[in-house]
Amino acid sequence: MRGRHKPVLFEPRGHRRERRGPPRWLVLLLTGTALGVTAVLVVQERYLPPRLSAAASAELRAELSGLQAERDRLQRDLGEASTRLARTEEARRGLEQELAGSRATIAGLREDVASALAALPPDPRGGAVEVRAGRFSVDGGQLVYDVVLSRERGNPGRPFQGVMQFVVAGDGARGNGSVALKPLPVSIGHYQSLRGSLPLPPDFRPSQATIRVLDRPDGRQQGMRVMLVK
Repeated sequence: MRGRHKPVLFEPRGHRRERRGPPRWLVLLLTGTALGVTAVLVVQERYLPPRLSAAASAELRAELSGLQAERDRLQRDLGEASTRLARTEEARRGLEQELAGSRATIAGLREDVASALAALPPDPRGGAVEVRAGRFSVDGGQLVYDVVLSRERGNPGRPFQGVMQFVVAGDGARGNGSVALKPLPVSIGHYQSLRGSLPLPPDFRPSQATIRVLDRPDGRQQGMRVMLVK
């Protein structure tokens, strides 16, 4: 028998060439990766904020720490201010209560003064300004006075503005005589209580004092009364 014949392959287009280079899927994968990286870089450069350097990042962290510390300090200050405000508000309420009590006390005192004034004897001379009461004494060469004036007539909403002057009679170095002391300004609404002292001439011993109420110094007399000096 003759030897076996090997089959002969028929290739109508000629012999096949061996393929060279990377496979197509690897090329597509690498191309897609490159395009993705490029797109990310473009977006970062054009649309996102610029990336910070290491020094800028450290500076930003330091500023953030400082801002947090400042915020904590402001919160503490706010707490202390709130505490002080609460104390101030409490003190204000206490002062308002004291003021209300003081006003009630003043109102009561005014009623008492009005009652005491009504109980005083009237000025026998009358006049636009009445001398309702007076008391005089001498202390260390000073004439000590305590006088109550009232005003019944006139405009009650407009106080009387004038002066009060004492003419003191008594014994001096040259015998009996009288001395006019310095006029005192007065403002009288419904009533006015005046207390104080005025200097007397040396070696003068007063025995009586004439109270004169004038509309101005050396002006028109509005009231007068004579009282003893004790």
